[in-house]
Order: sequence, then C-alpha cells, then structure tokens
Amino acid sequence: MDLLGSLLVLCLSCLFVLAVRRKRAKHQNLPPGPTTLPLIGNLLQLKTKNLMEPLQKMCEKYGPVFTVYFGPERVVVLHSYETVKKVLVEHGAEFTDRGSFPAADKTNKGFGIIMTSGERWVQLRRFSLTTLRDFGMGKKSIEERVQEEVKHLVMELRAKNGQPFNPASLFSSATCNVISHILLGERFDYQDHEYLQMLQWIVESFWLASSAAGQLYNLFPRIMDYLPGPHQTYFKNIFSIQDLIAHKVKDHEGTLDPNNPRDFIDCFLLKMEQEKHNPKTEFTRENLIMTAFDIFLAGTETTSTSLRYILMVLTEHPAVEAKVHEEIDREIGCERLPALKDRPQMPYTEAVLHEAQRFLDFVPLGINRIARRDFDIEGFTIPKGTTIFPMLTAALHDPKQFKNPHQFDPENFLDERGAFKKNGADMSFSAGKRSCLGEGLARMELFLYLTSILQNFHLKHPPGVTKIDLSPDVSGVGNVPRQVQICLCPR
Repeated sequence: MDLLGSLLVLCLSCLFVLAVRRKRAKHQNLPPGPTTLPLIGNLLQLKTKNLMEPLQKMCEKYGPVFTVYFGPERVVVLHSYETVKKVLVEHGAEFTDRGSFPAADKTNKGFGIIMTSGERWVQLRRFSLTTLRDFGMGKKSIEERVQEEVKHLVMELRAKNGQPFNPASLFSSATCNVISHILLGERFDYQDHEYLQMLQWIVESFWLASSAAGQLYNLFPRIMDYLPGPHQTYFKNIFSIQDLIAHKVKDHEGTLDPNNPRDFIDCFLLKMEQEKHNPKTEFTRENLIMTAFDIFLAGTETTSTSLRYILMVLTEHPAVEAKVHEEIDREIGCERLPALKDRPQMPYTEAVLHEAQRFLDFVPLGINRIARRDFDIEGFTIPKGTTIFPMLTAALHDPKQFKNPHQFDPENFLDERGAFKKNGADMSFSAGKRSCLGEGLARMELFLYLTSILQNFHLKHPPGVTKIDLSPDVSGVGNVPRQVQICLCPR
C-alpha cells in the first residue's frame, strides 16, 4: 500500500511538472520567477507572516515583472511604479476584470461591486457612484454629517481624561456611522451592543484576512475548507455581517416609500422594481446585499484604521504634530469646528494625511486583476487570463517618486514653497478605472476627524511606554497596524 501511495504521488508530481512545462512552452516569453514545486507552487519561498518581504526579494532577483505560483495558480506580480501605472492607468480599460480570490469568492459568491467584473461591475459601480453622490458624498450635506459625528467622538475622547486607551473601537464607530447614514439611513449609539459586536467582527475579519491562516486559505481553499482554524472564524464573522445587512434590506422593503427614498438601499430597491422585467438585470437582491456589504466594510474599517494609524505616527513624531497644531490654531482656532473650506489653507496637514496613508500602505498587493488578452510589458508577455497583482506598495515606496520612501516624511508631499504637491505614485486608493469609489469621502473624513481631534488634544505615549511599533501586526492582503494605547490629553 505504501509503495502504491508513493507511486501515485510520483505520478501526480510528474503530471504537474509536465503541465507547467507545457504552459511555459506555449508561452515562452513568460516573466521569469522562482522554480515551482508540484501543487504547492512557491509556498516555501513565501512568508505568510509577511508576504511583502519575499516578493521584494524576488523583485530584486527577477526584476519588476515576475511570475510566482500561489499554490497551483500562476500569478504575475508587478513590482514597480512604472509597471503598475502602465497596467492600472495607461491600459486600465484592459485590466478592469478581477481574478479569482478564493476567500472573496466564497463570501460574495460573485455578487457585489469590489470583486465582480464585466457588465455587472460596470452597472453596479455606475449606480453606486451616482447614488452615493445623490446622498451627499462629496457635498456639504455629508460634511455636516461628519461634523455632527465629530462632536460625539470628541465628547467620548474627553471622557477618557487623558488616560491610556485603544481608540480602535471609537474610531470604527465614528466612521461606520457616516457610511451607515448613507447606506442604511440610521446612526448607531456608541454603546449599542449589536453595533459593537458588528464592529468587532469587522476589525477581527480584516486582521484574519491577512493572517497566516487567511493567506493559506487563498492558496489552498479546497483543502482549508475542511480544516479547523482562524480562517473559519473569518467566514463566520463575514457571514454574520452579511446577515445583518440582509435583515436591514428586509426592513427597508417593508417601509419603502417610492416617493421618498431615504438611503442607498431604498434607491437600489426602486431600481430593482424598475428592472424587474429585464431578465439580464444586475439589480437583484443578491447584488443589493453584497454591494451594501462591500461599501459598508470598505467605508468603515479602512478609514478608521487609517485614522488610528495617523495618530500612532504623530505620537511618534511630536515635531510633526506640533506643526499641525500650529496650522490648526492659525487657520481654524478653537471657537468653531474644522470645515472643508479650511483644507486648501492647510497644506502641511494635507501632506501629513497623504504621507501617513502612504506610510501605512494599507493594501500593499493591490487587488488582483486578470489580463483580458496577451499583454506585453517590460519585454515579457502576460498570457490572457493570467492573474496579476499590481503591487501598490512598489509605487508608494518608489525612490524615484519619493525623497524618503521608507520614512515618514510629510515633505514628500510639499514643494519648495511649502505648498501641497500631488504625486501620481500616491496610490493608497489604487488608481485608474477601478480606484476606490469612496476615496473622496475617506479623505474628507480623515481631514475633519484629525483636525478636530488635534484641535482639542495633545498626543502622548502611555506611562512607561517610550516607543510605538509602527510596523504591521500582520502583512498580507493588508498591512494591519498593531492595537496600541495612546493618551489624548486636553489642550
């Protein structure tokens, strides 16, 4: 029996090697990459604790375009600003489709807006952008909503009396309430048990997605589905959040007034009614739940994590914090809330916000794309149907684009006169046709929240702490900052 088993493994290994060689023979001009092993691909060269490190080493060895096997799947990695820009911006229309991403395939089942492709993505993105704008995204009305939330947040922060605490939950509550107003037409209390449980699921899920278990699932989903572990907690959390969204949709269906849509869900329900006789419509209940879920998660955790990380960075850089305080005192004072009208007069604060997000590098891999046709780049050919990872981290740390790419330095976004300076390599929200549709809202929130917090507080280390570790707690699909305590002392 052992002999038969060994022969079977040998035969399977030979078949795999032959299949890889045939593929390479068909595409002789594939980008180079490390030698693969049967079934596991390049798993032994990858680190599930920090995926970016081995990919950086591969770039140094093979160049900015290289091939790597995530398990049995061939992936082409783009690891320079020039190659990422070429695919996402210059040829963006040819790379709008998503490749397979097993964890998202399981949770979203091909519905929603973030991981879909083709006509479904086109229609849902167009509708979402229009509807989000109609409900104030980028307008005065949503600015006032954020300012109202700022008051609640500052009150909660004052109640801490300068004592050490982890602001993650409060920041998630504040940012979630803004997107909840747009999507669901409601605001949650910071002490609402169901609300806090949902936020805990969101925070935990982002961490688990980039953990070793989360990365292994995306490499070997068919095996991992049958194994216990943290990845199963991830799916339980995600499905629980989706169930809550589905419940909100059901509530909206029972109270819908066609003449007075209250929020995004109402508008989507009305669109479903308009399209009910169209057999090819993308406006279905499944797409409503998943689109709302996608926007809800992205609009909550990415913004709150960015805000938390910005405060962590400024705690480590008191001289930078002092300059932001000075700008706030000069342009806003202490008698009124910060407003978007202040933003153009505060270039240093704007530079700090952009630099902190660049330094955080929240989605280092970028979200995968798929080649619609054979595509030539850097002298190599990416075959049609190949999954591509345009590594945003390569753009965000390009030494040709940033003076100090591996240090936190607001000067990266300031010109010689001290004015704010844009940079095409600033791809924190991706770039091109599939860039984040909530970028404008996120940047608005970060400006209003940060200036309001620093208008009222100084940042300090907790007693006995002299340094905050700014390196990621886990680094995979996302760079997830560590959970730390800080002190917000009233000014």
